[in-house]
Amino acid sequence: MRGRIPDSFIDELLARVDIVDVIERRVPLKKAGREWTACCPFHNERSPSFYVSPAKQFYHCFGCGAHGSAVKFLMDYERLEFPDAVEELAQSVGLTVPREGGDDRPREDKTDLYSLLDSAAGWYEKELPRSAEAQAYCKKRGLDAQTIQRFRIGWAPAGFDGVIKALGGNDRRMKLLNEAGMVASNERGNRYDRFRERLMFPILDRRGRVIAFGGRIISSAPPAREGQEAGTPARTPQKEPGPKYLNSPETPLFHKGRELFALWQVKQANPSLARIVVVEGYMDVIAMHQAGLPIAVATLGTATTPEHTEVLFRAAPDVVFCFDGDRAGRAAAWKALESALPRLRDGRQAYFLFLPDGEDPDTLIRKEGKDGFEKRLKAATPLSEYFFGELAHDVDTGSLDGRARLAERARPLIARLPDGAFRDLMAQELEKRTGARATMDTTPAPRTSVNRPTVVQRSLVRSAIALLLAQPGAADQVERPYGFLRMDKPGVELLAELIDIARSRPGINPAMLVEHFAERPEYPALQKLMAAMVVGEPEAQRAEFFDALRRMEQQAVIQRRDWLTAKSRESALDSAEKAELRELLAARVTRPSA
Repeated sequence: MRGRIPDSFIDELLARVDIVDVIERRVPLKKAGREWTACCPFHNERSPSFYVSPAKQFYHCFGCGAHGSAVKFLMDYERLEFPDAVEELAQSVGLTVPREGGDDRPREDKTDLYSLLDSAAGWYEKELPRSAEAQAYCKKRGLDAQTIQRFRIGWAPAGFDGVIKALGGNDRRMKLLNEAGMVASNERGNRYDRFRERLMFPILDRRGRVIAFGGRIISSAPPAREGQEAGTPARTPQKEPGPKYLNSPETPLFHKGRELFALWQVKQANPSLARIVVVEGYMDVIAMHQAGLPIAVATLGTATTPEHTEVLFRAAPDVVFCFDGDRAGRAAAWKALESALPRLRDGRQAYFLFLPDGEDPDTLIRKEGKDGFEKRLKAATPLSEYFFGELAHDVDTGSLDGRARLAERARPLIARLPDGAFRDLMAQELEKRTGARATMDTTPAPRTSVNRPTVVQRSLVRSAIALLLAQPGAADQVERPYGFLRMDKPGVELLAELIDIARSRPGINPAMLVEHFAERPEYPALQKLMAAMVVGEPEAQRAEFFDALRRMEQQAVIQRRDWLTAKSRESALDSAEKAELRELLAARVTRPSA
């Protein structure tokens, strides 16, 4: 059992999914003989060294060494934990992940926390129709019932203990509310609802689970002062109503530097996404979706981080950063550019769209409609143009000194680009504009001279394991007792266990076989053997596997014969040992090469 997911289910799942399909939905693959290849998504490279084997249901990069099954790929590419990767794969083929162990759940199981946050979203949703003020605001912003339902928009009513009364029925539930960031405490230790008198937007993870909330003030009157206890008269309203948006704090489920509002809804609406747009507010996102442009997401009260840009480029090859044209908007855009630079591998492109003063996507879509806003998106400024324009805005490029200043500003930034065609072209453009070569400050990673591995000499046991991993069906013809188990060599017990697993699961593929060791120390070594090149056609590989077993059995006989012979020189053998030695000497087994 792995976590609480049965091994038998992992076998079934890996038999149902095709690793080529799983990877190709995220990384463009090209056919290369029996395999598929691409530039590795885990490191920067110009020529492909990332190979996907349909026969093995396994991927391997000969540049950086990344390798594994479809589950491992999702864990590394989407940054998922093992259970989440299994859940996502299962969902893609219509399977439900079974659980074993009843209530004996591992410590890291956050099921109750997810359940509580989902219940909180449901409670806010039910409160929305009860608030005339919230209903009027939704109508004023043009939100239709379908959009409200799609985004699960709700209302946090006035008062200090609405969520606490609804969901905090005992100490365990109160602890969960606190862990989820739904309650806060004043200096006297009294707890109160964190969100009050705000329109509520659930923030979902990549599997559509509620992990946090954003709350928006909809009137100029401030909510009751934080820390003010229930039943205490409110003070005279202040001029400042508090932050326009209030997000959940960092929790075990929510890290605002990694999450994007509405990414779940974007992926649900677009099976194949060519472009994604980053805007500044929740309502901007929702206005775009409702207008028929379900390609918008927003960061969560923070500047665009490197983690954000990686998630964005994994979702779509083209990313448009849409900001206000004021000073703050341009500062945010430059932060986004700096975060995007190291992730602009060939095929990825970033654009920048600056809106007119006093406008945002919500207001512009109302004025210009979907078609008008799409025209703006198509006319967005490419990163290269924005990059050089921004760096040169206060520089006189007509002078030698000005061109030198531009070169010095641009060089370290261009050096942050991944090695590839875009970096070469940016360097050429800098030289064209300034006459200065874009000498890079970074030292490029050493490049391997060949993409494919050479055949490495292995021990006999390792060779047998590698051949079995290439052809698990060969185990069907191996009967117990295994003669090679008498051989005193590392790995023979592992080989026997692999054969047992393969025999007990007819039709098992290589990736399924290796995944049985996912939580054991042998896993990395098995993955390396799986990634190693095994020469020959399937039938030839099977023949070589059986030959390796025969030679191992011969070695076991020779080892036993040599041990008994050595013992006979030091002390007397008993009658059984003497008979065994006579039999072994009569067999005249020759020493096979290791």
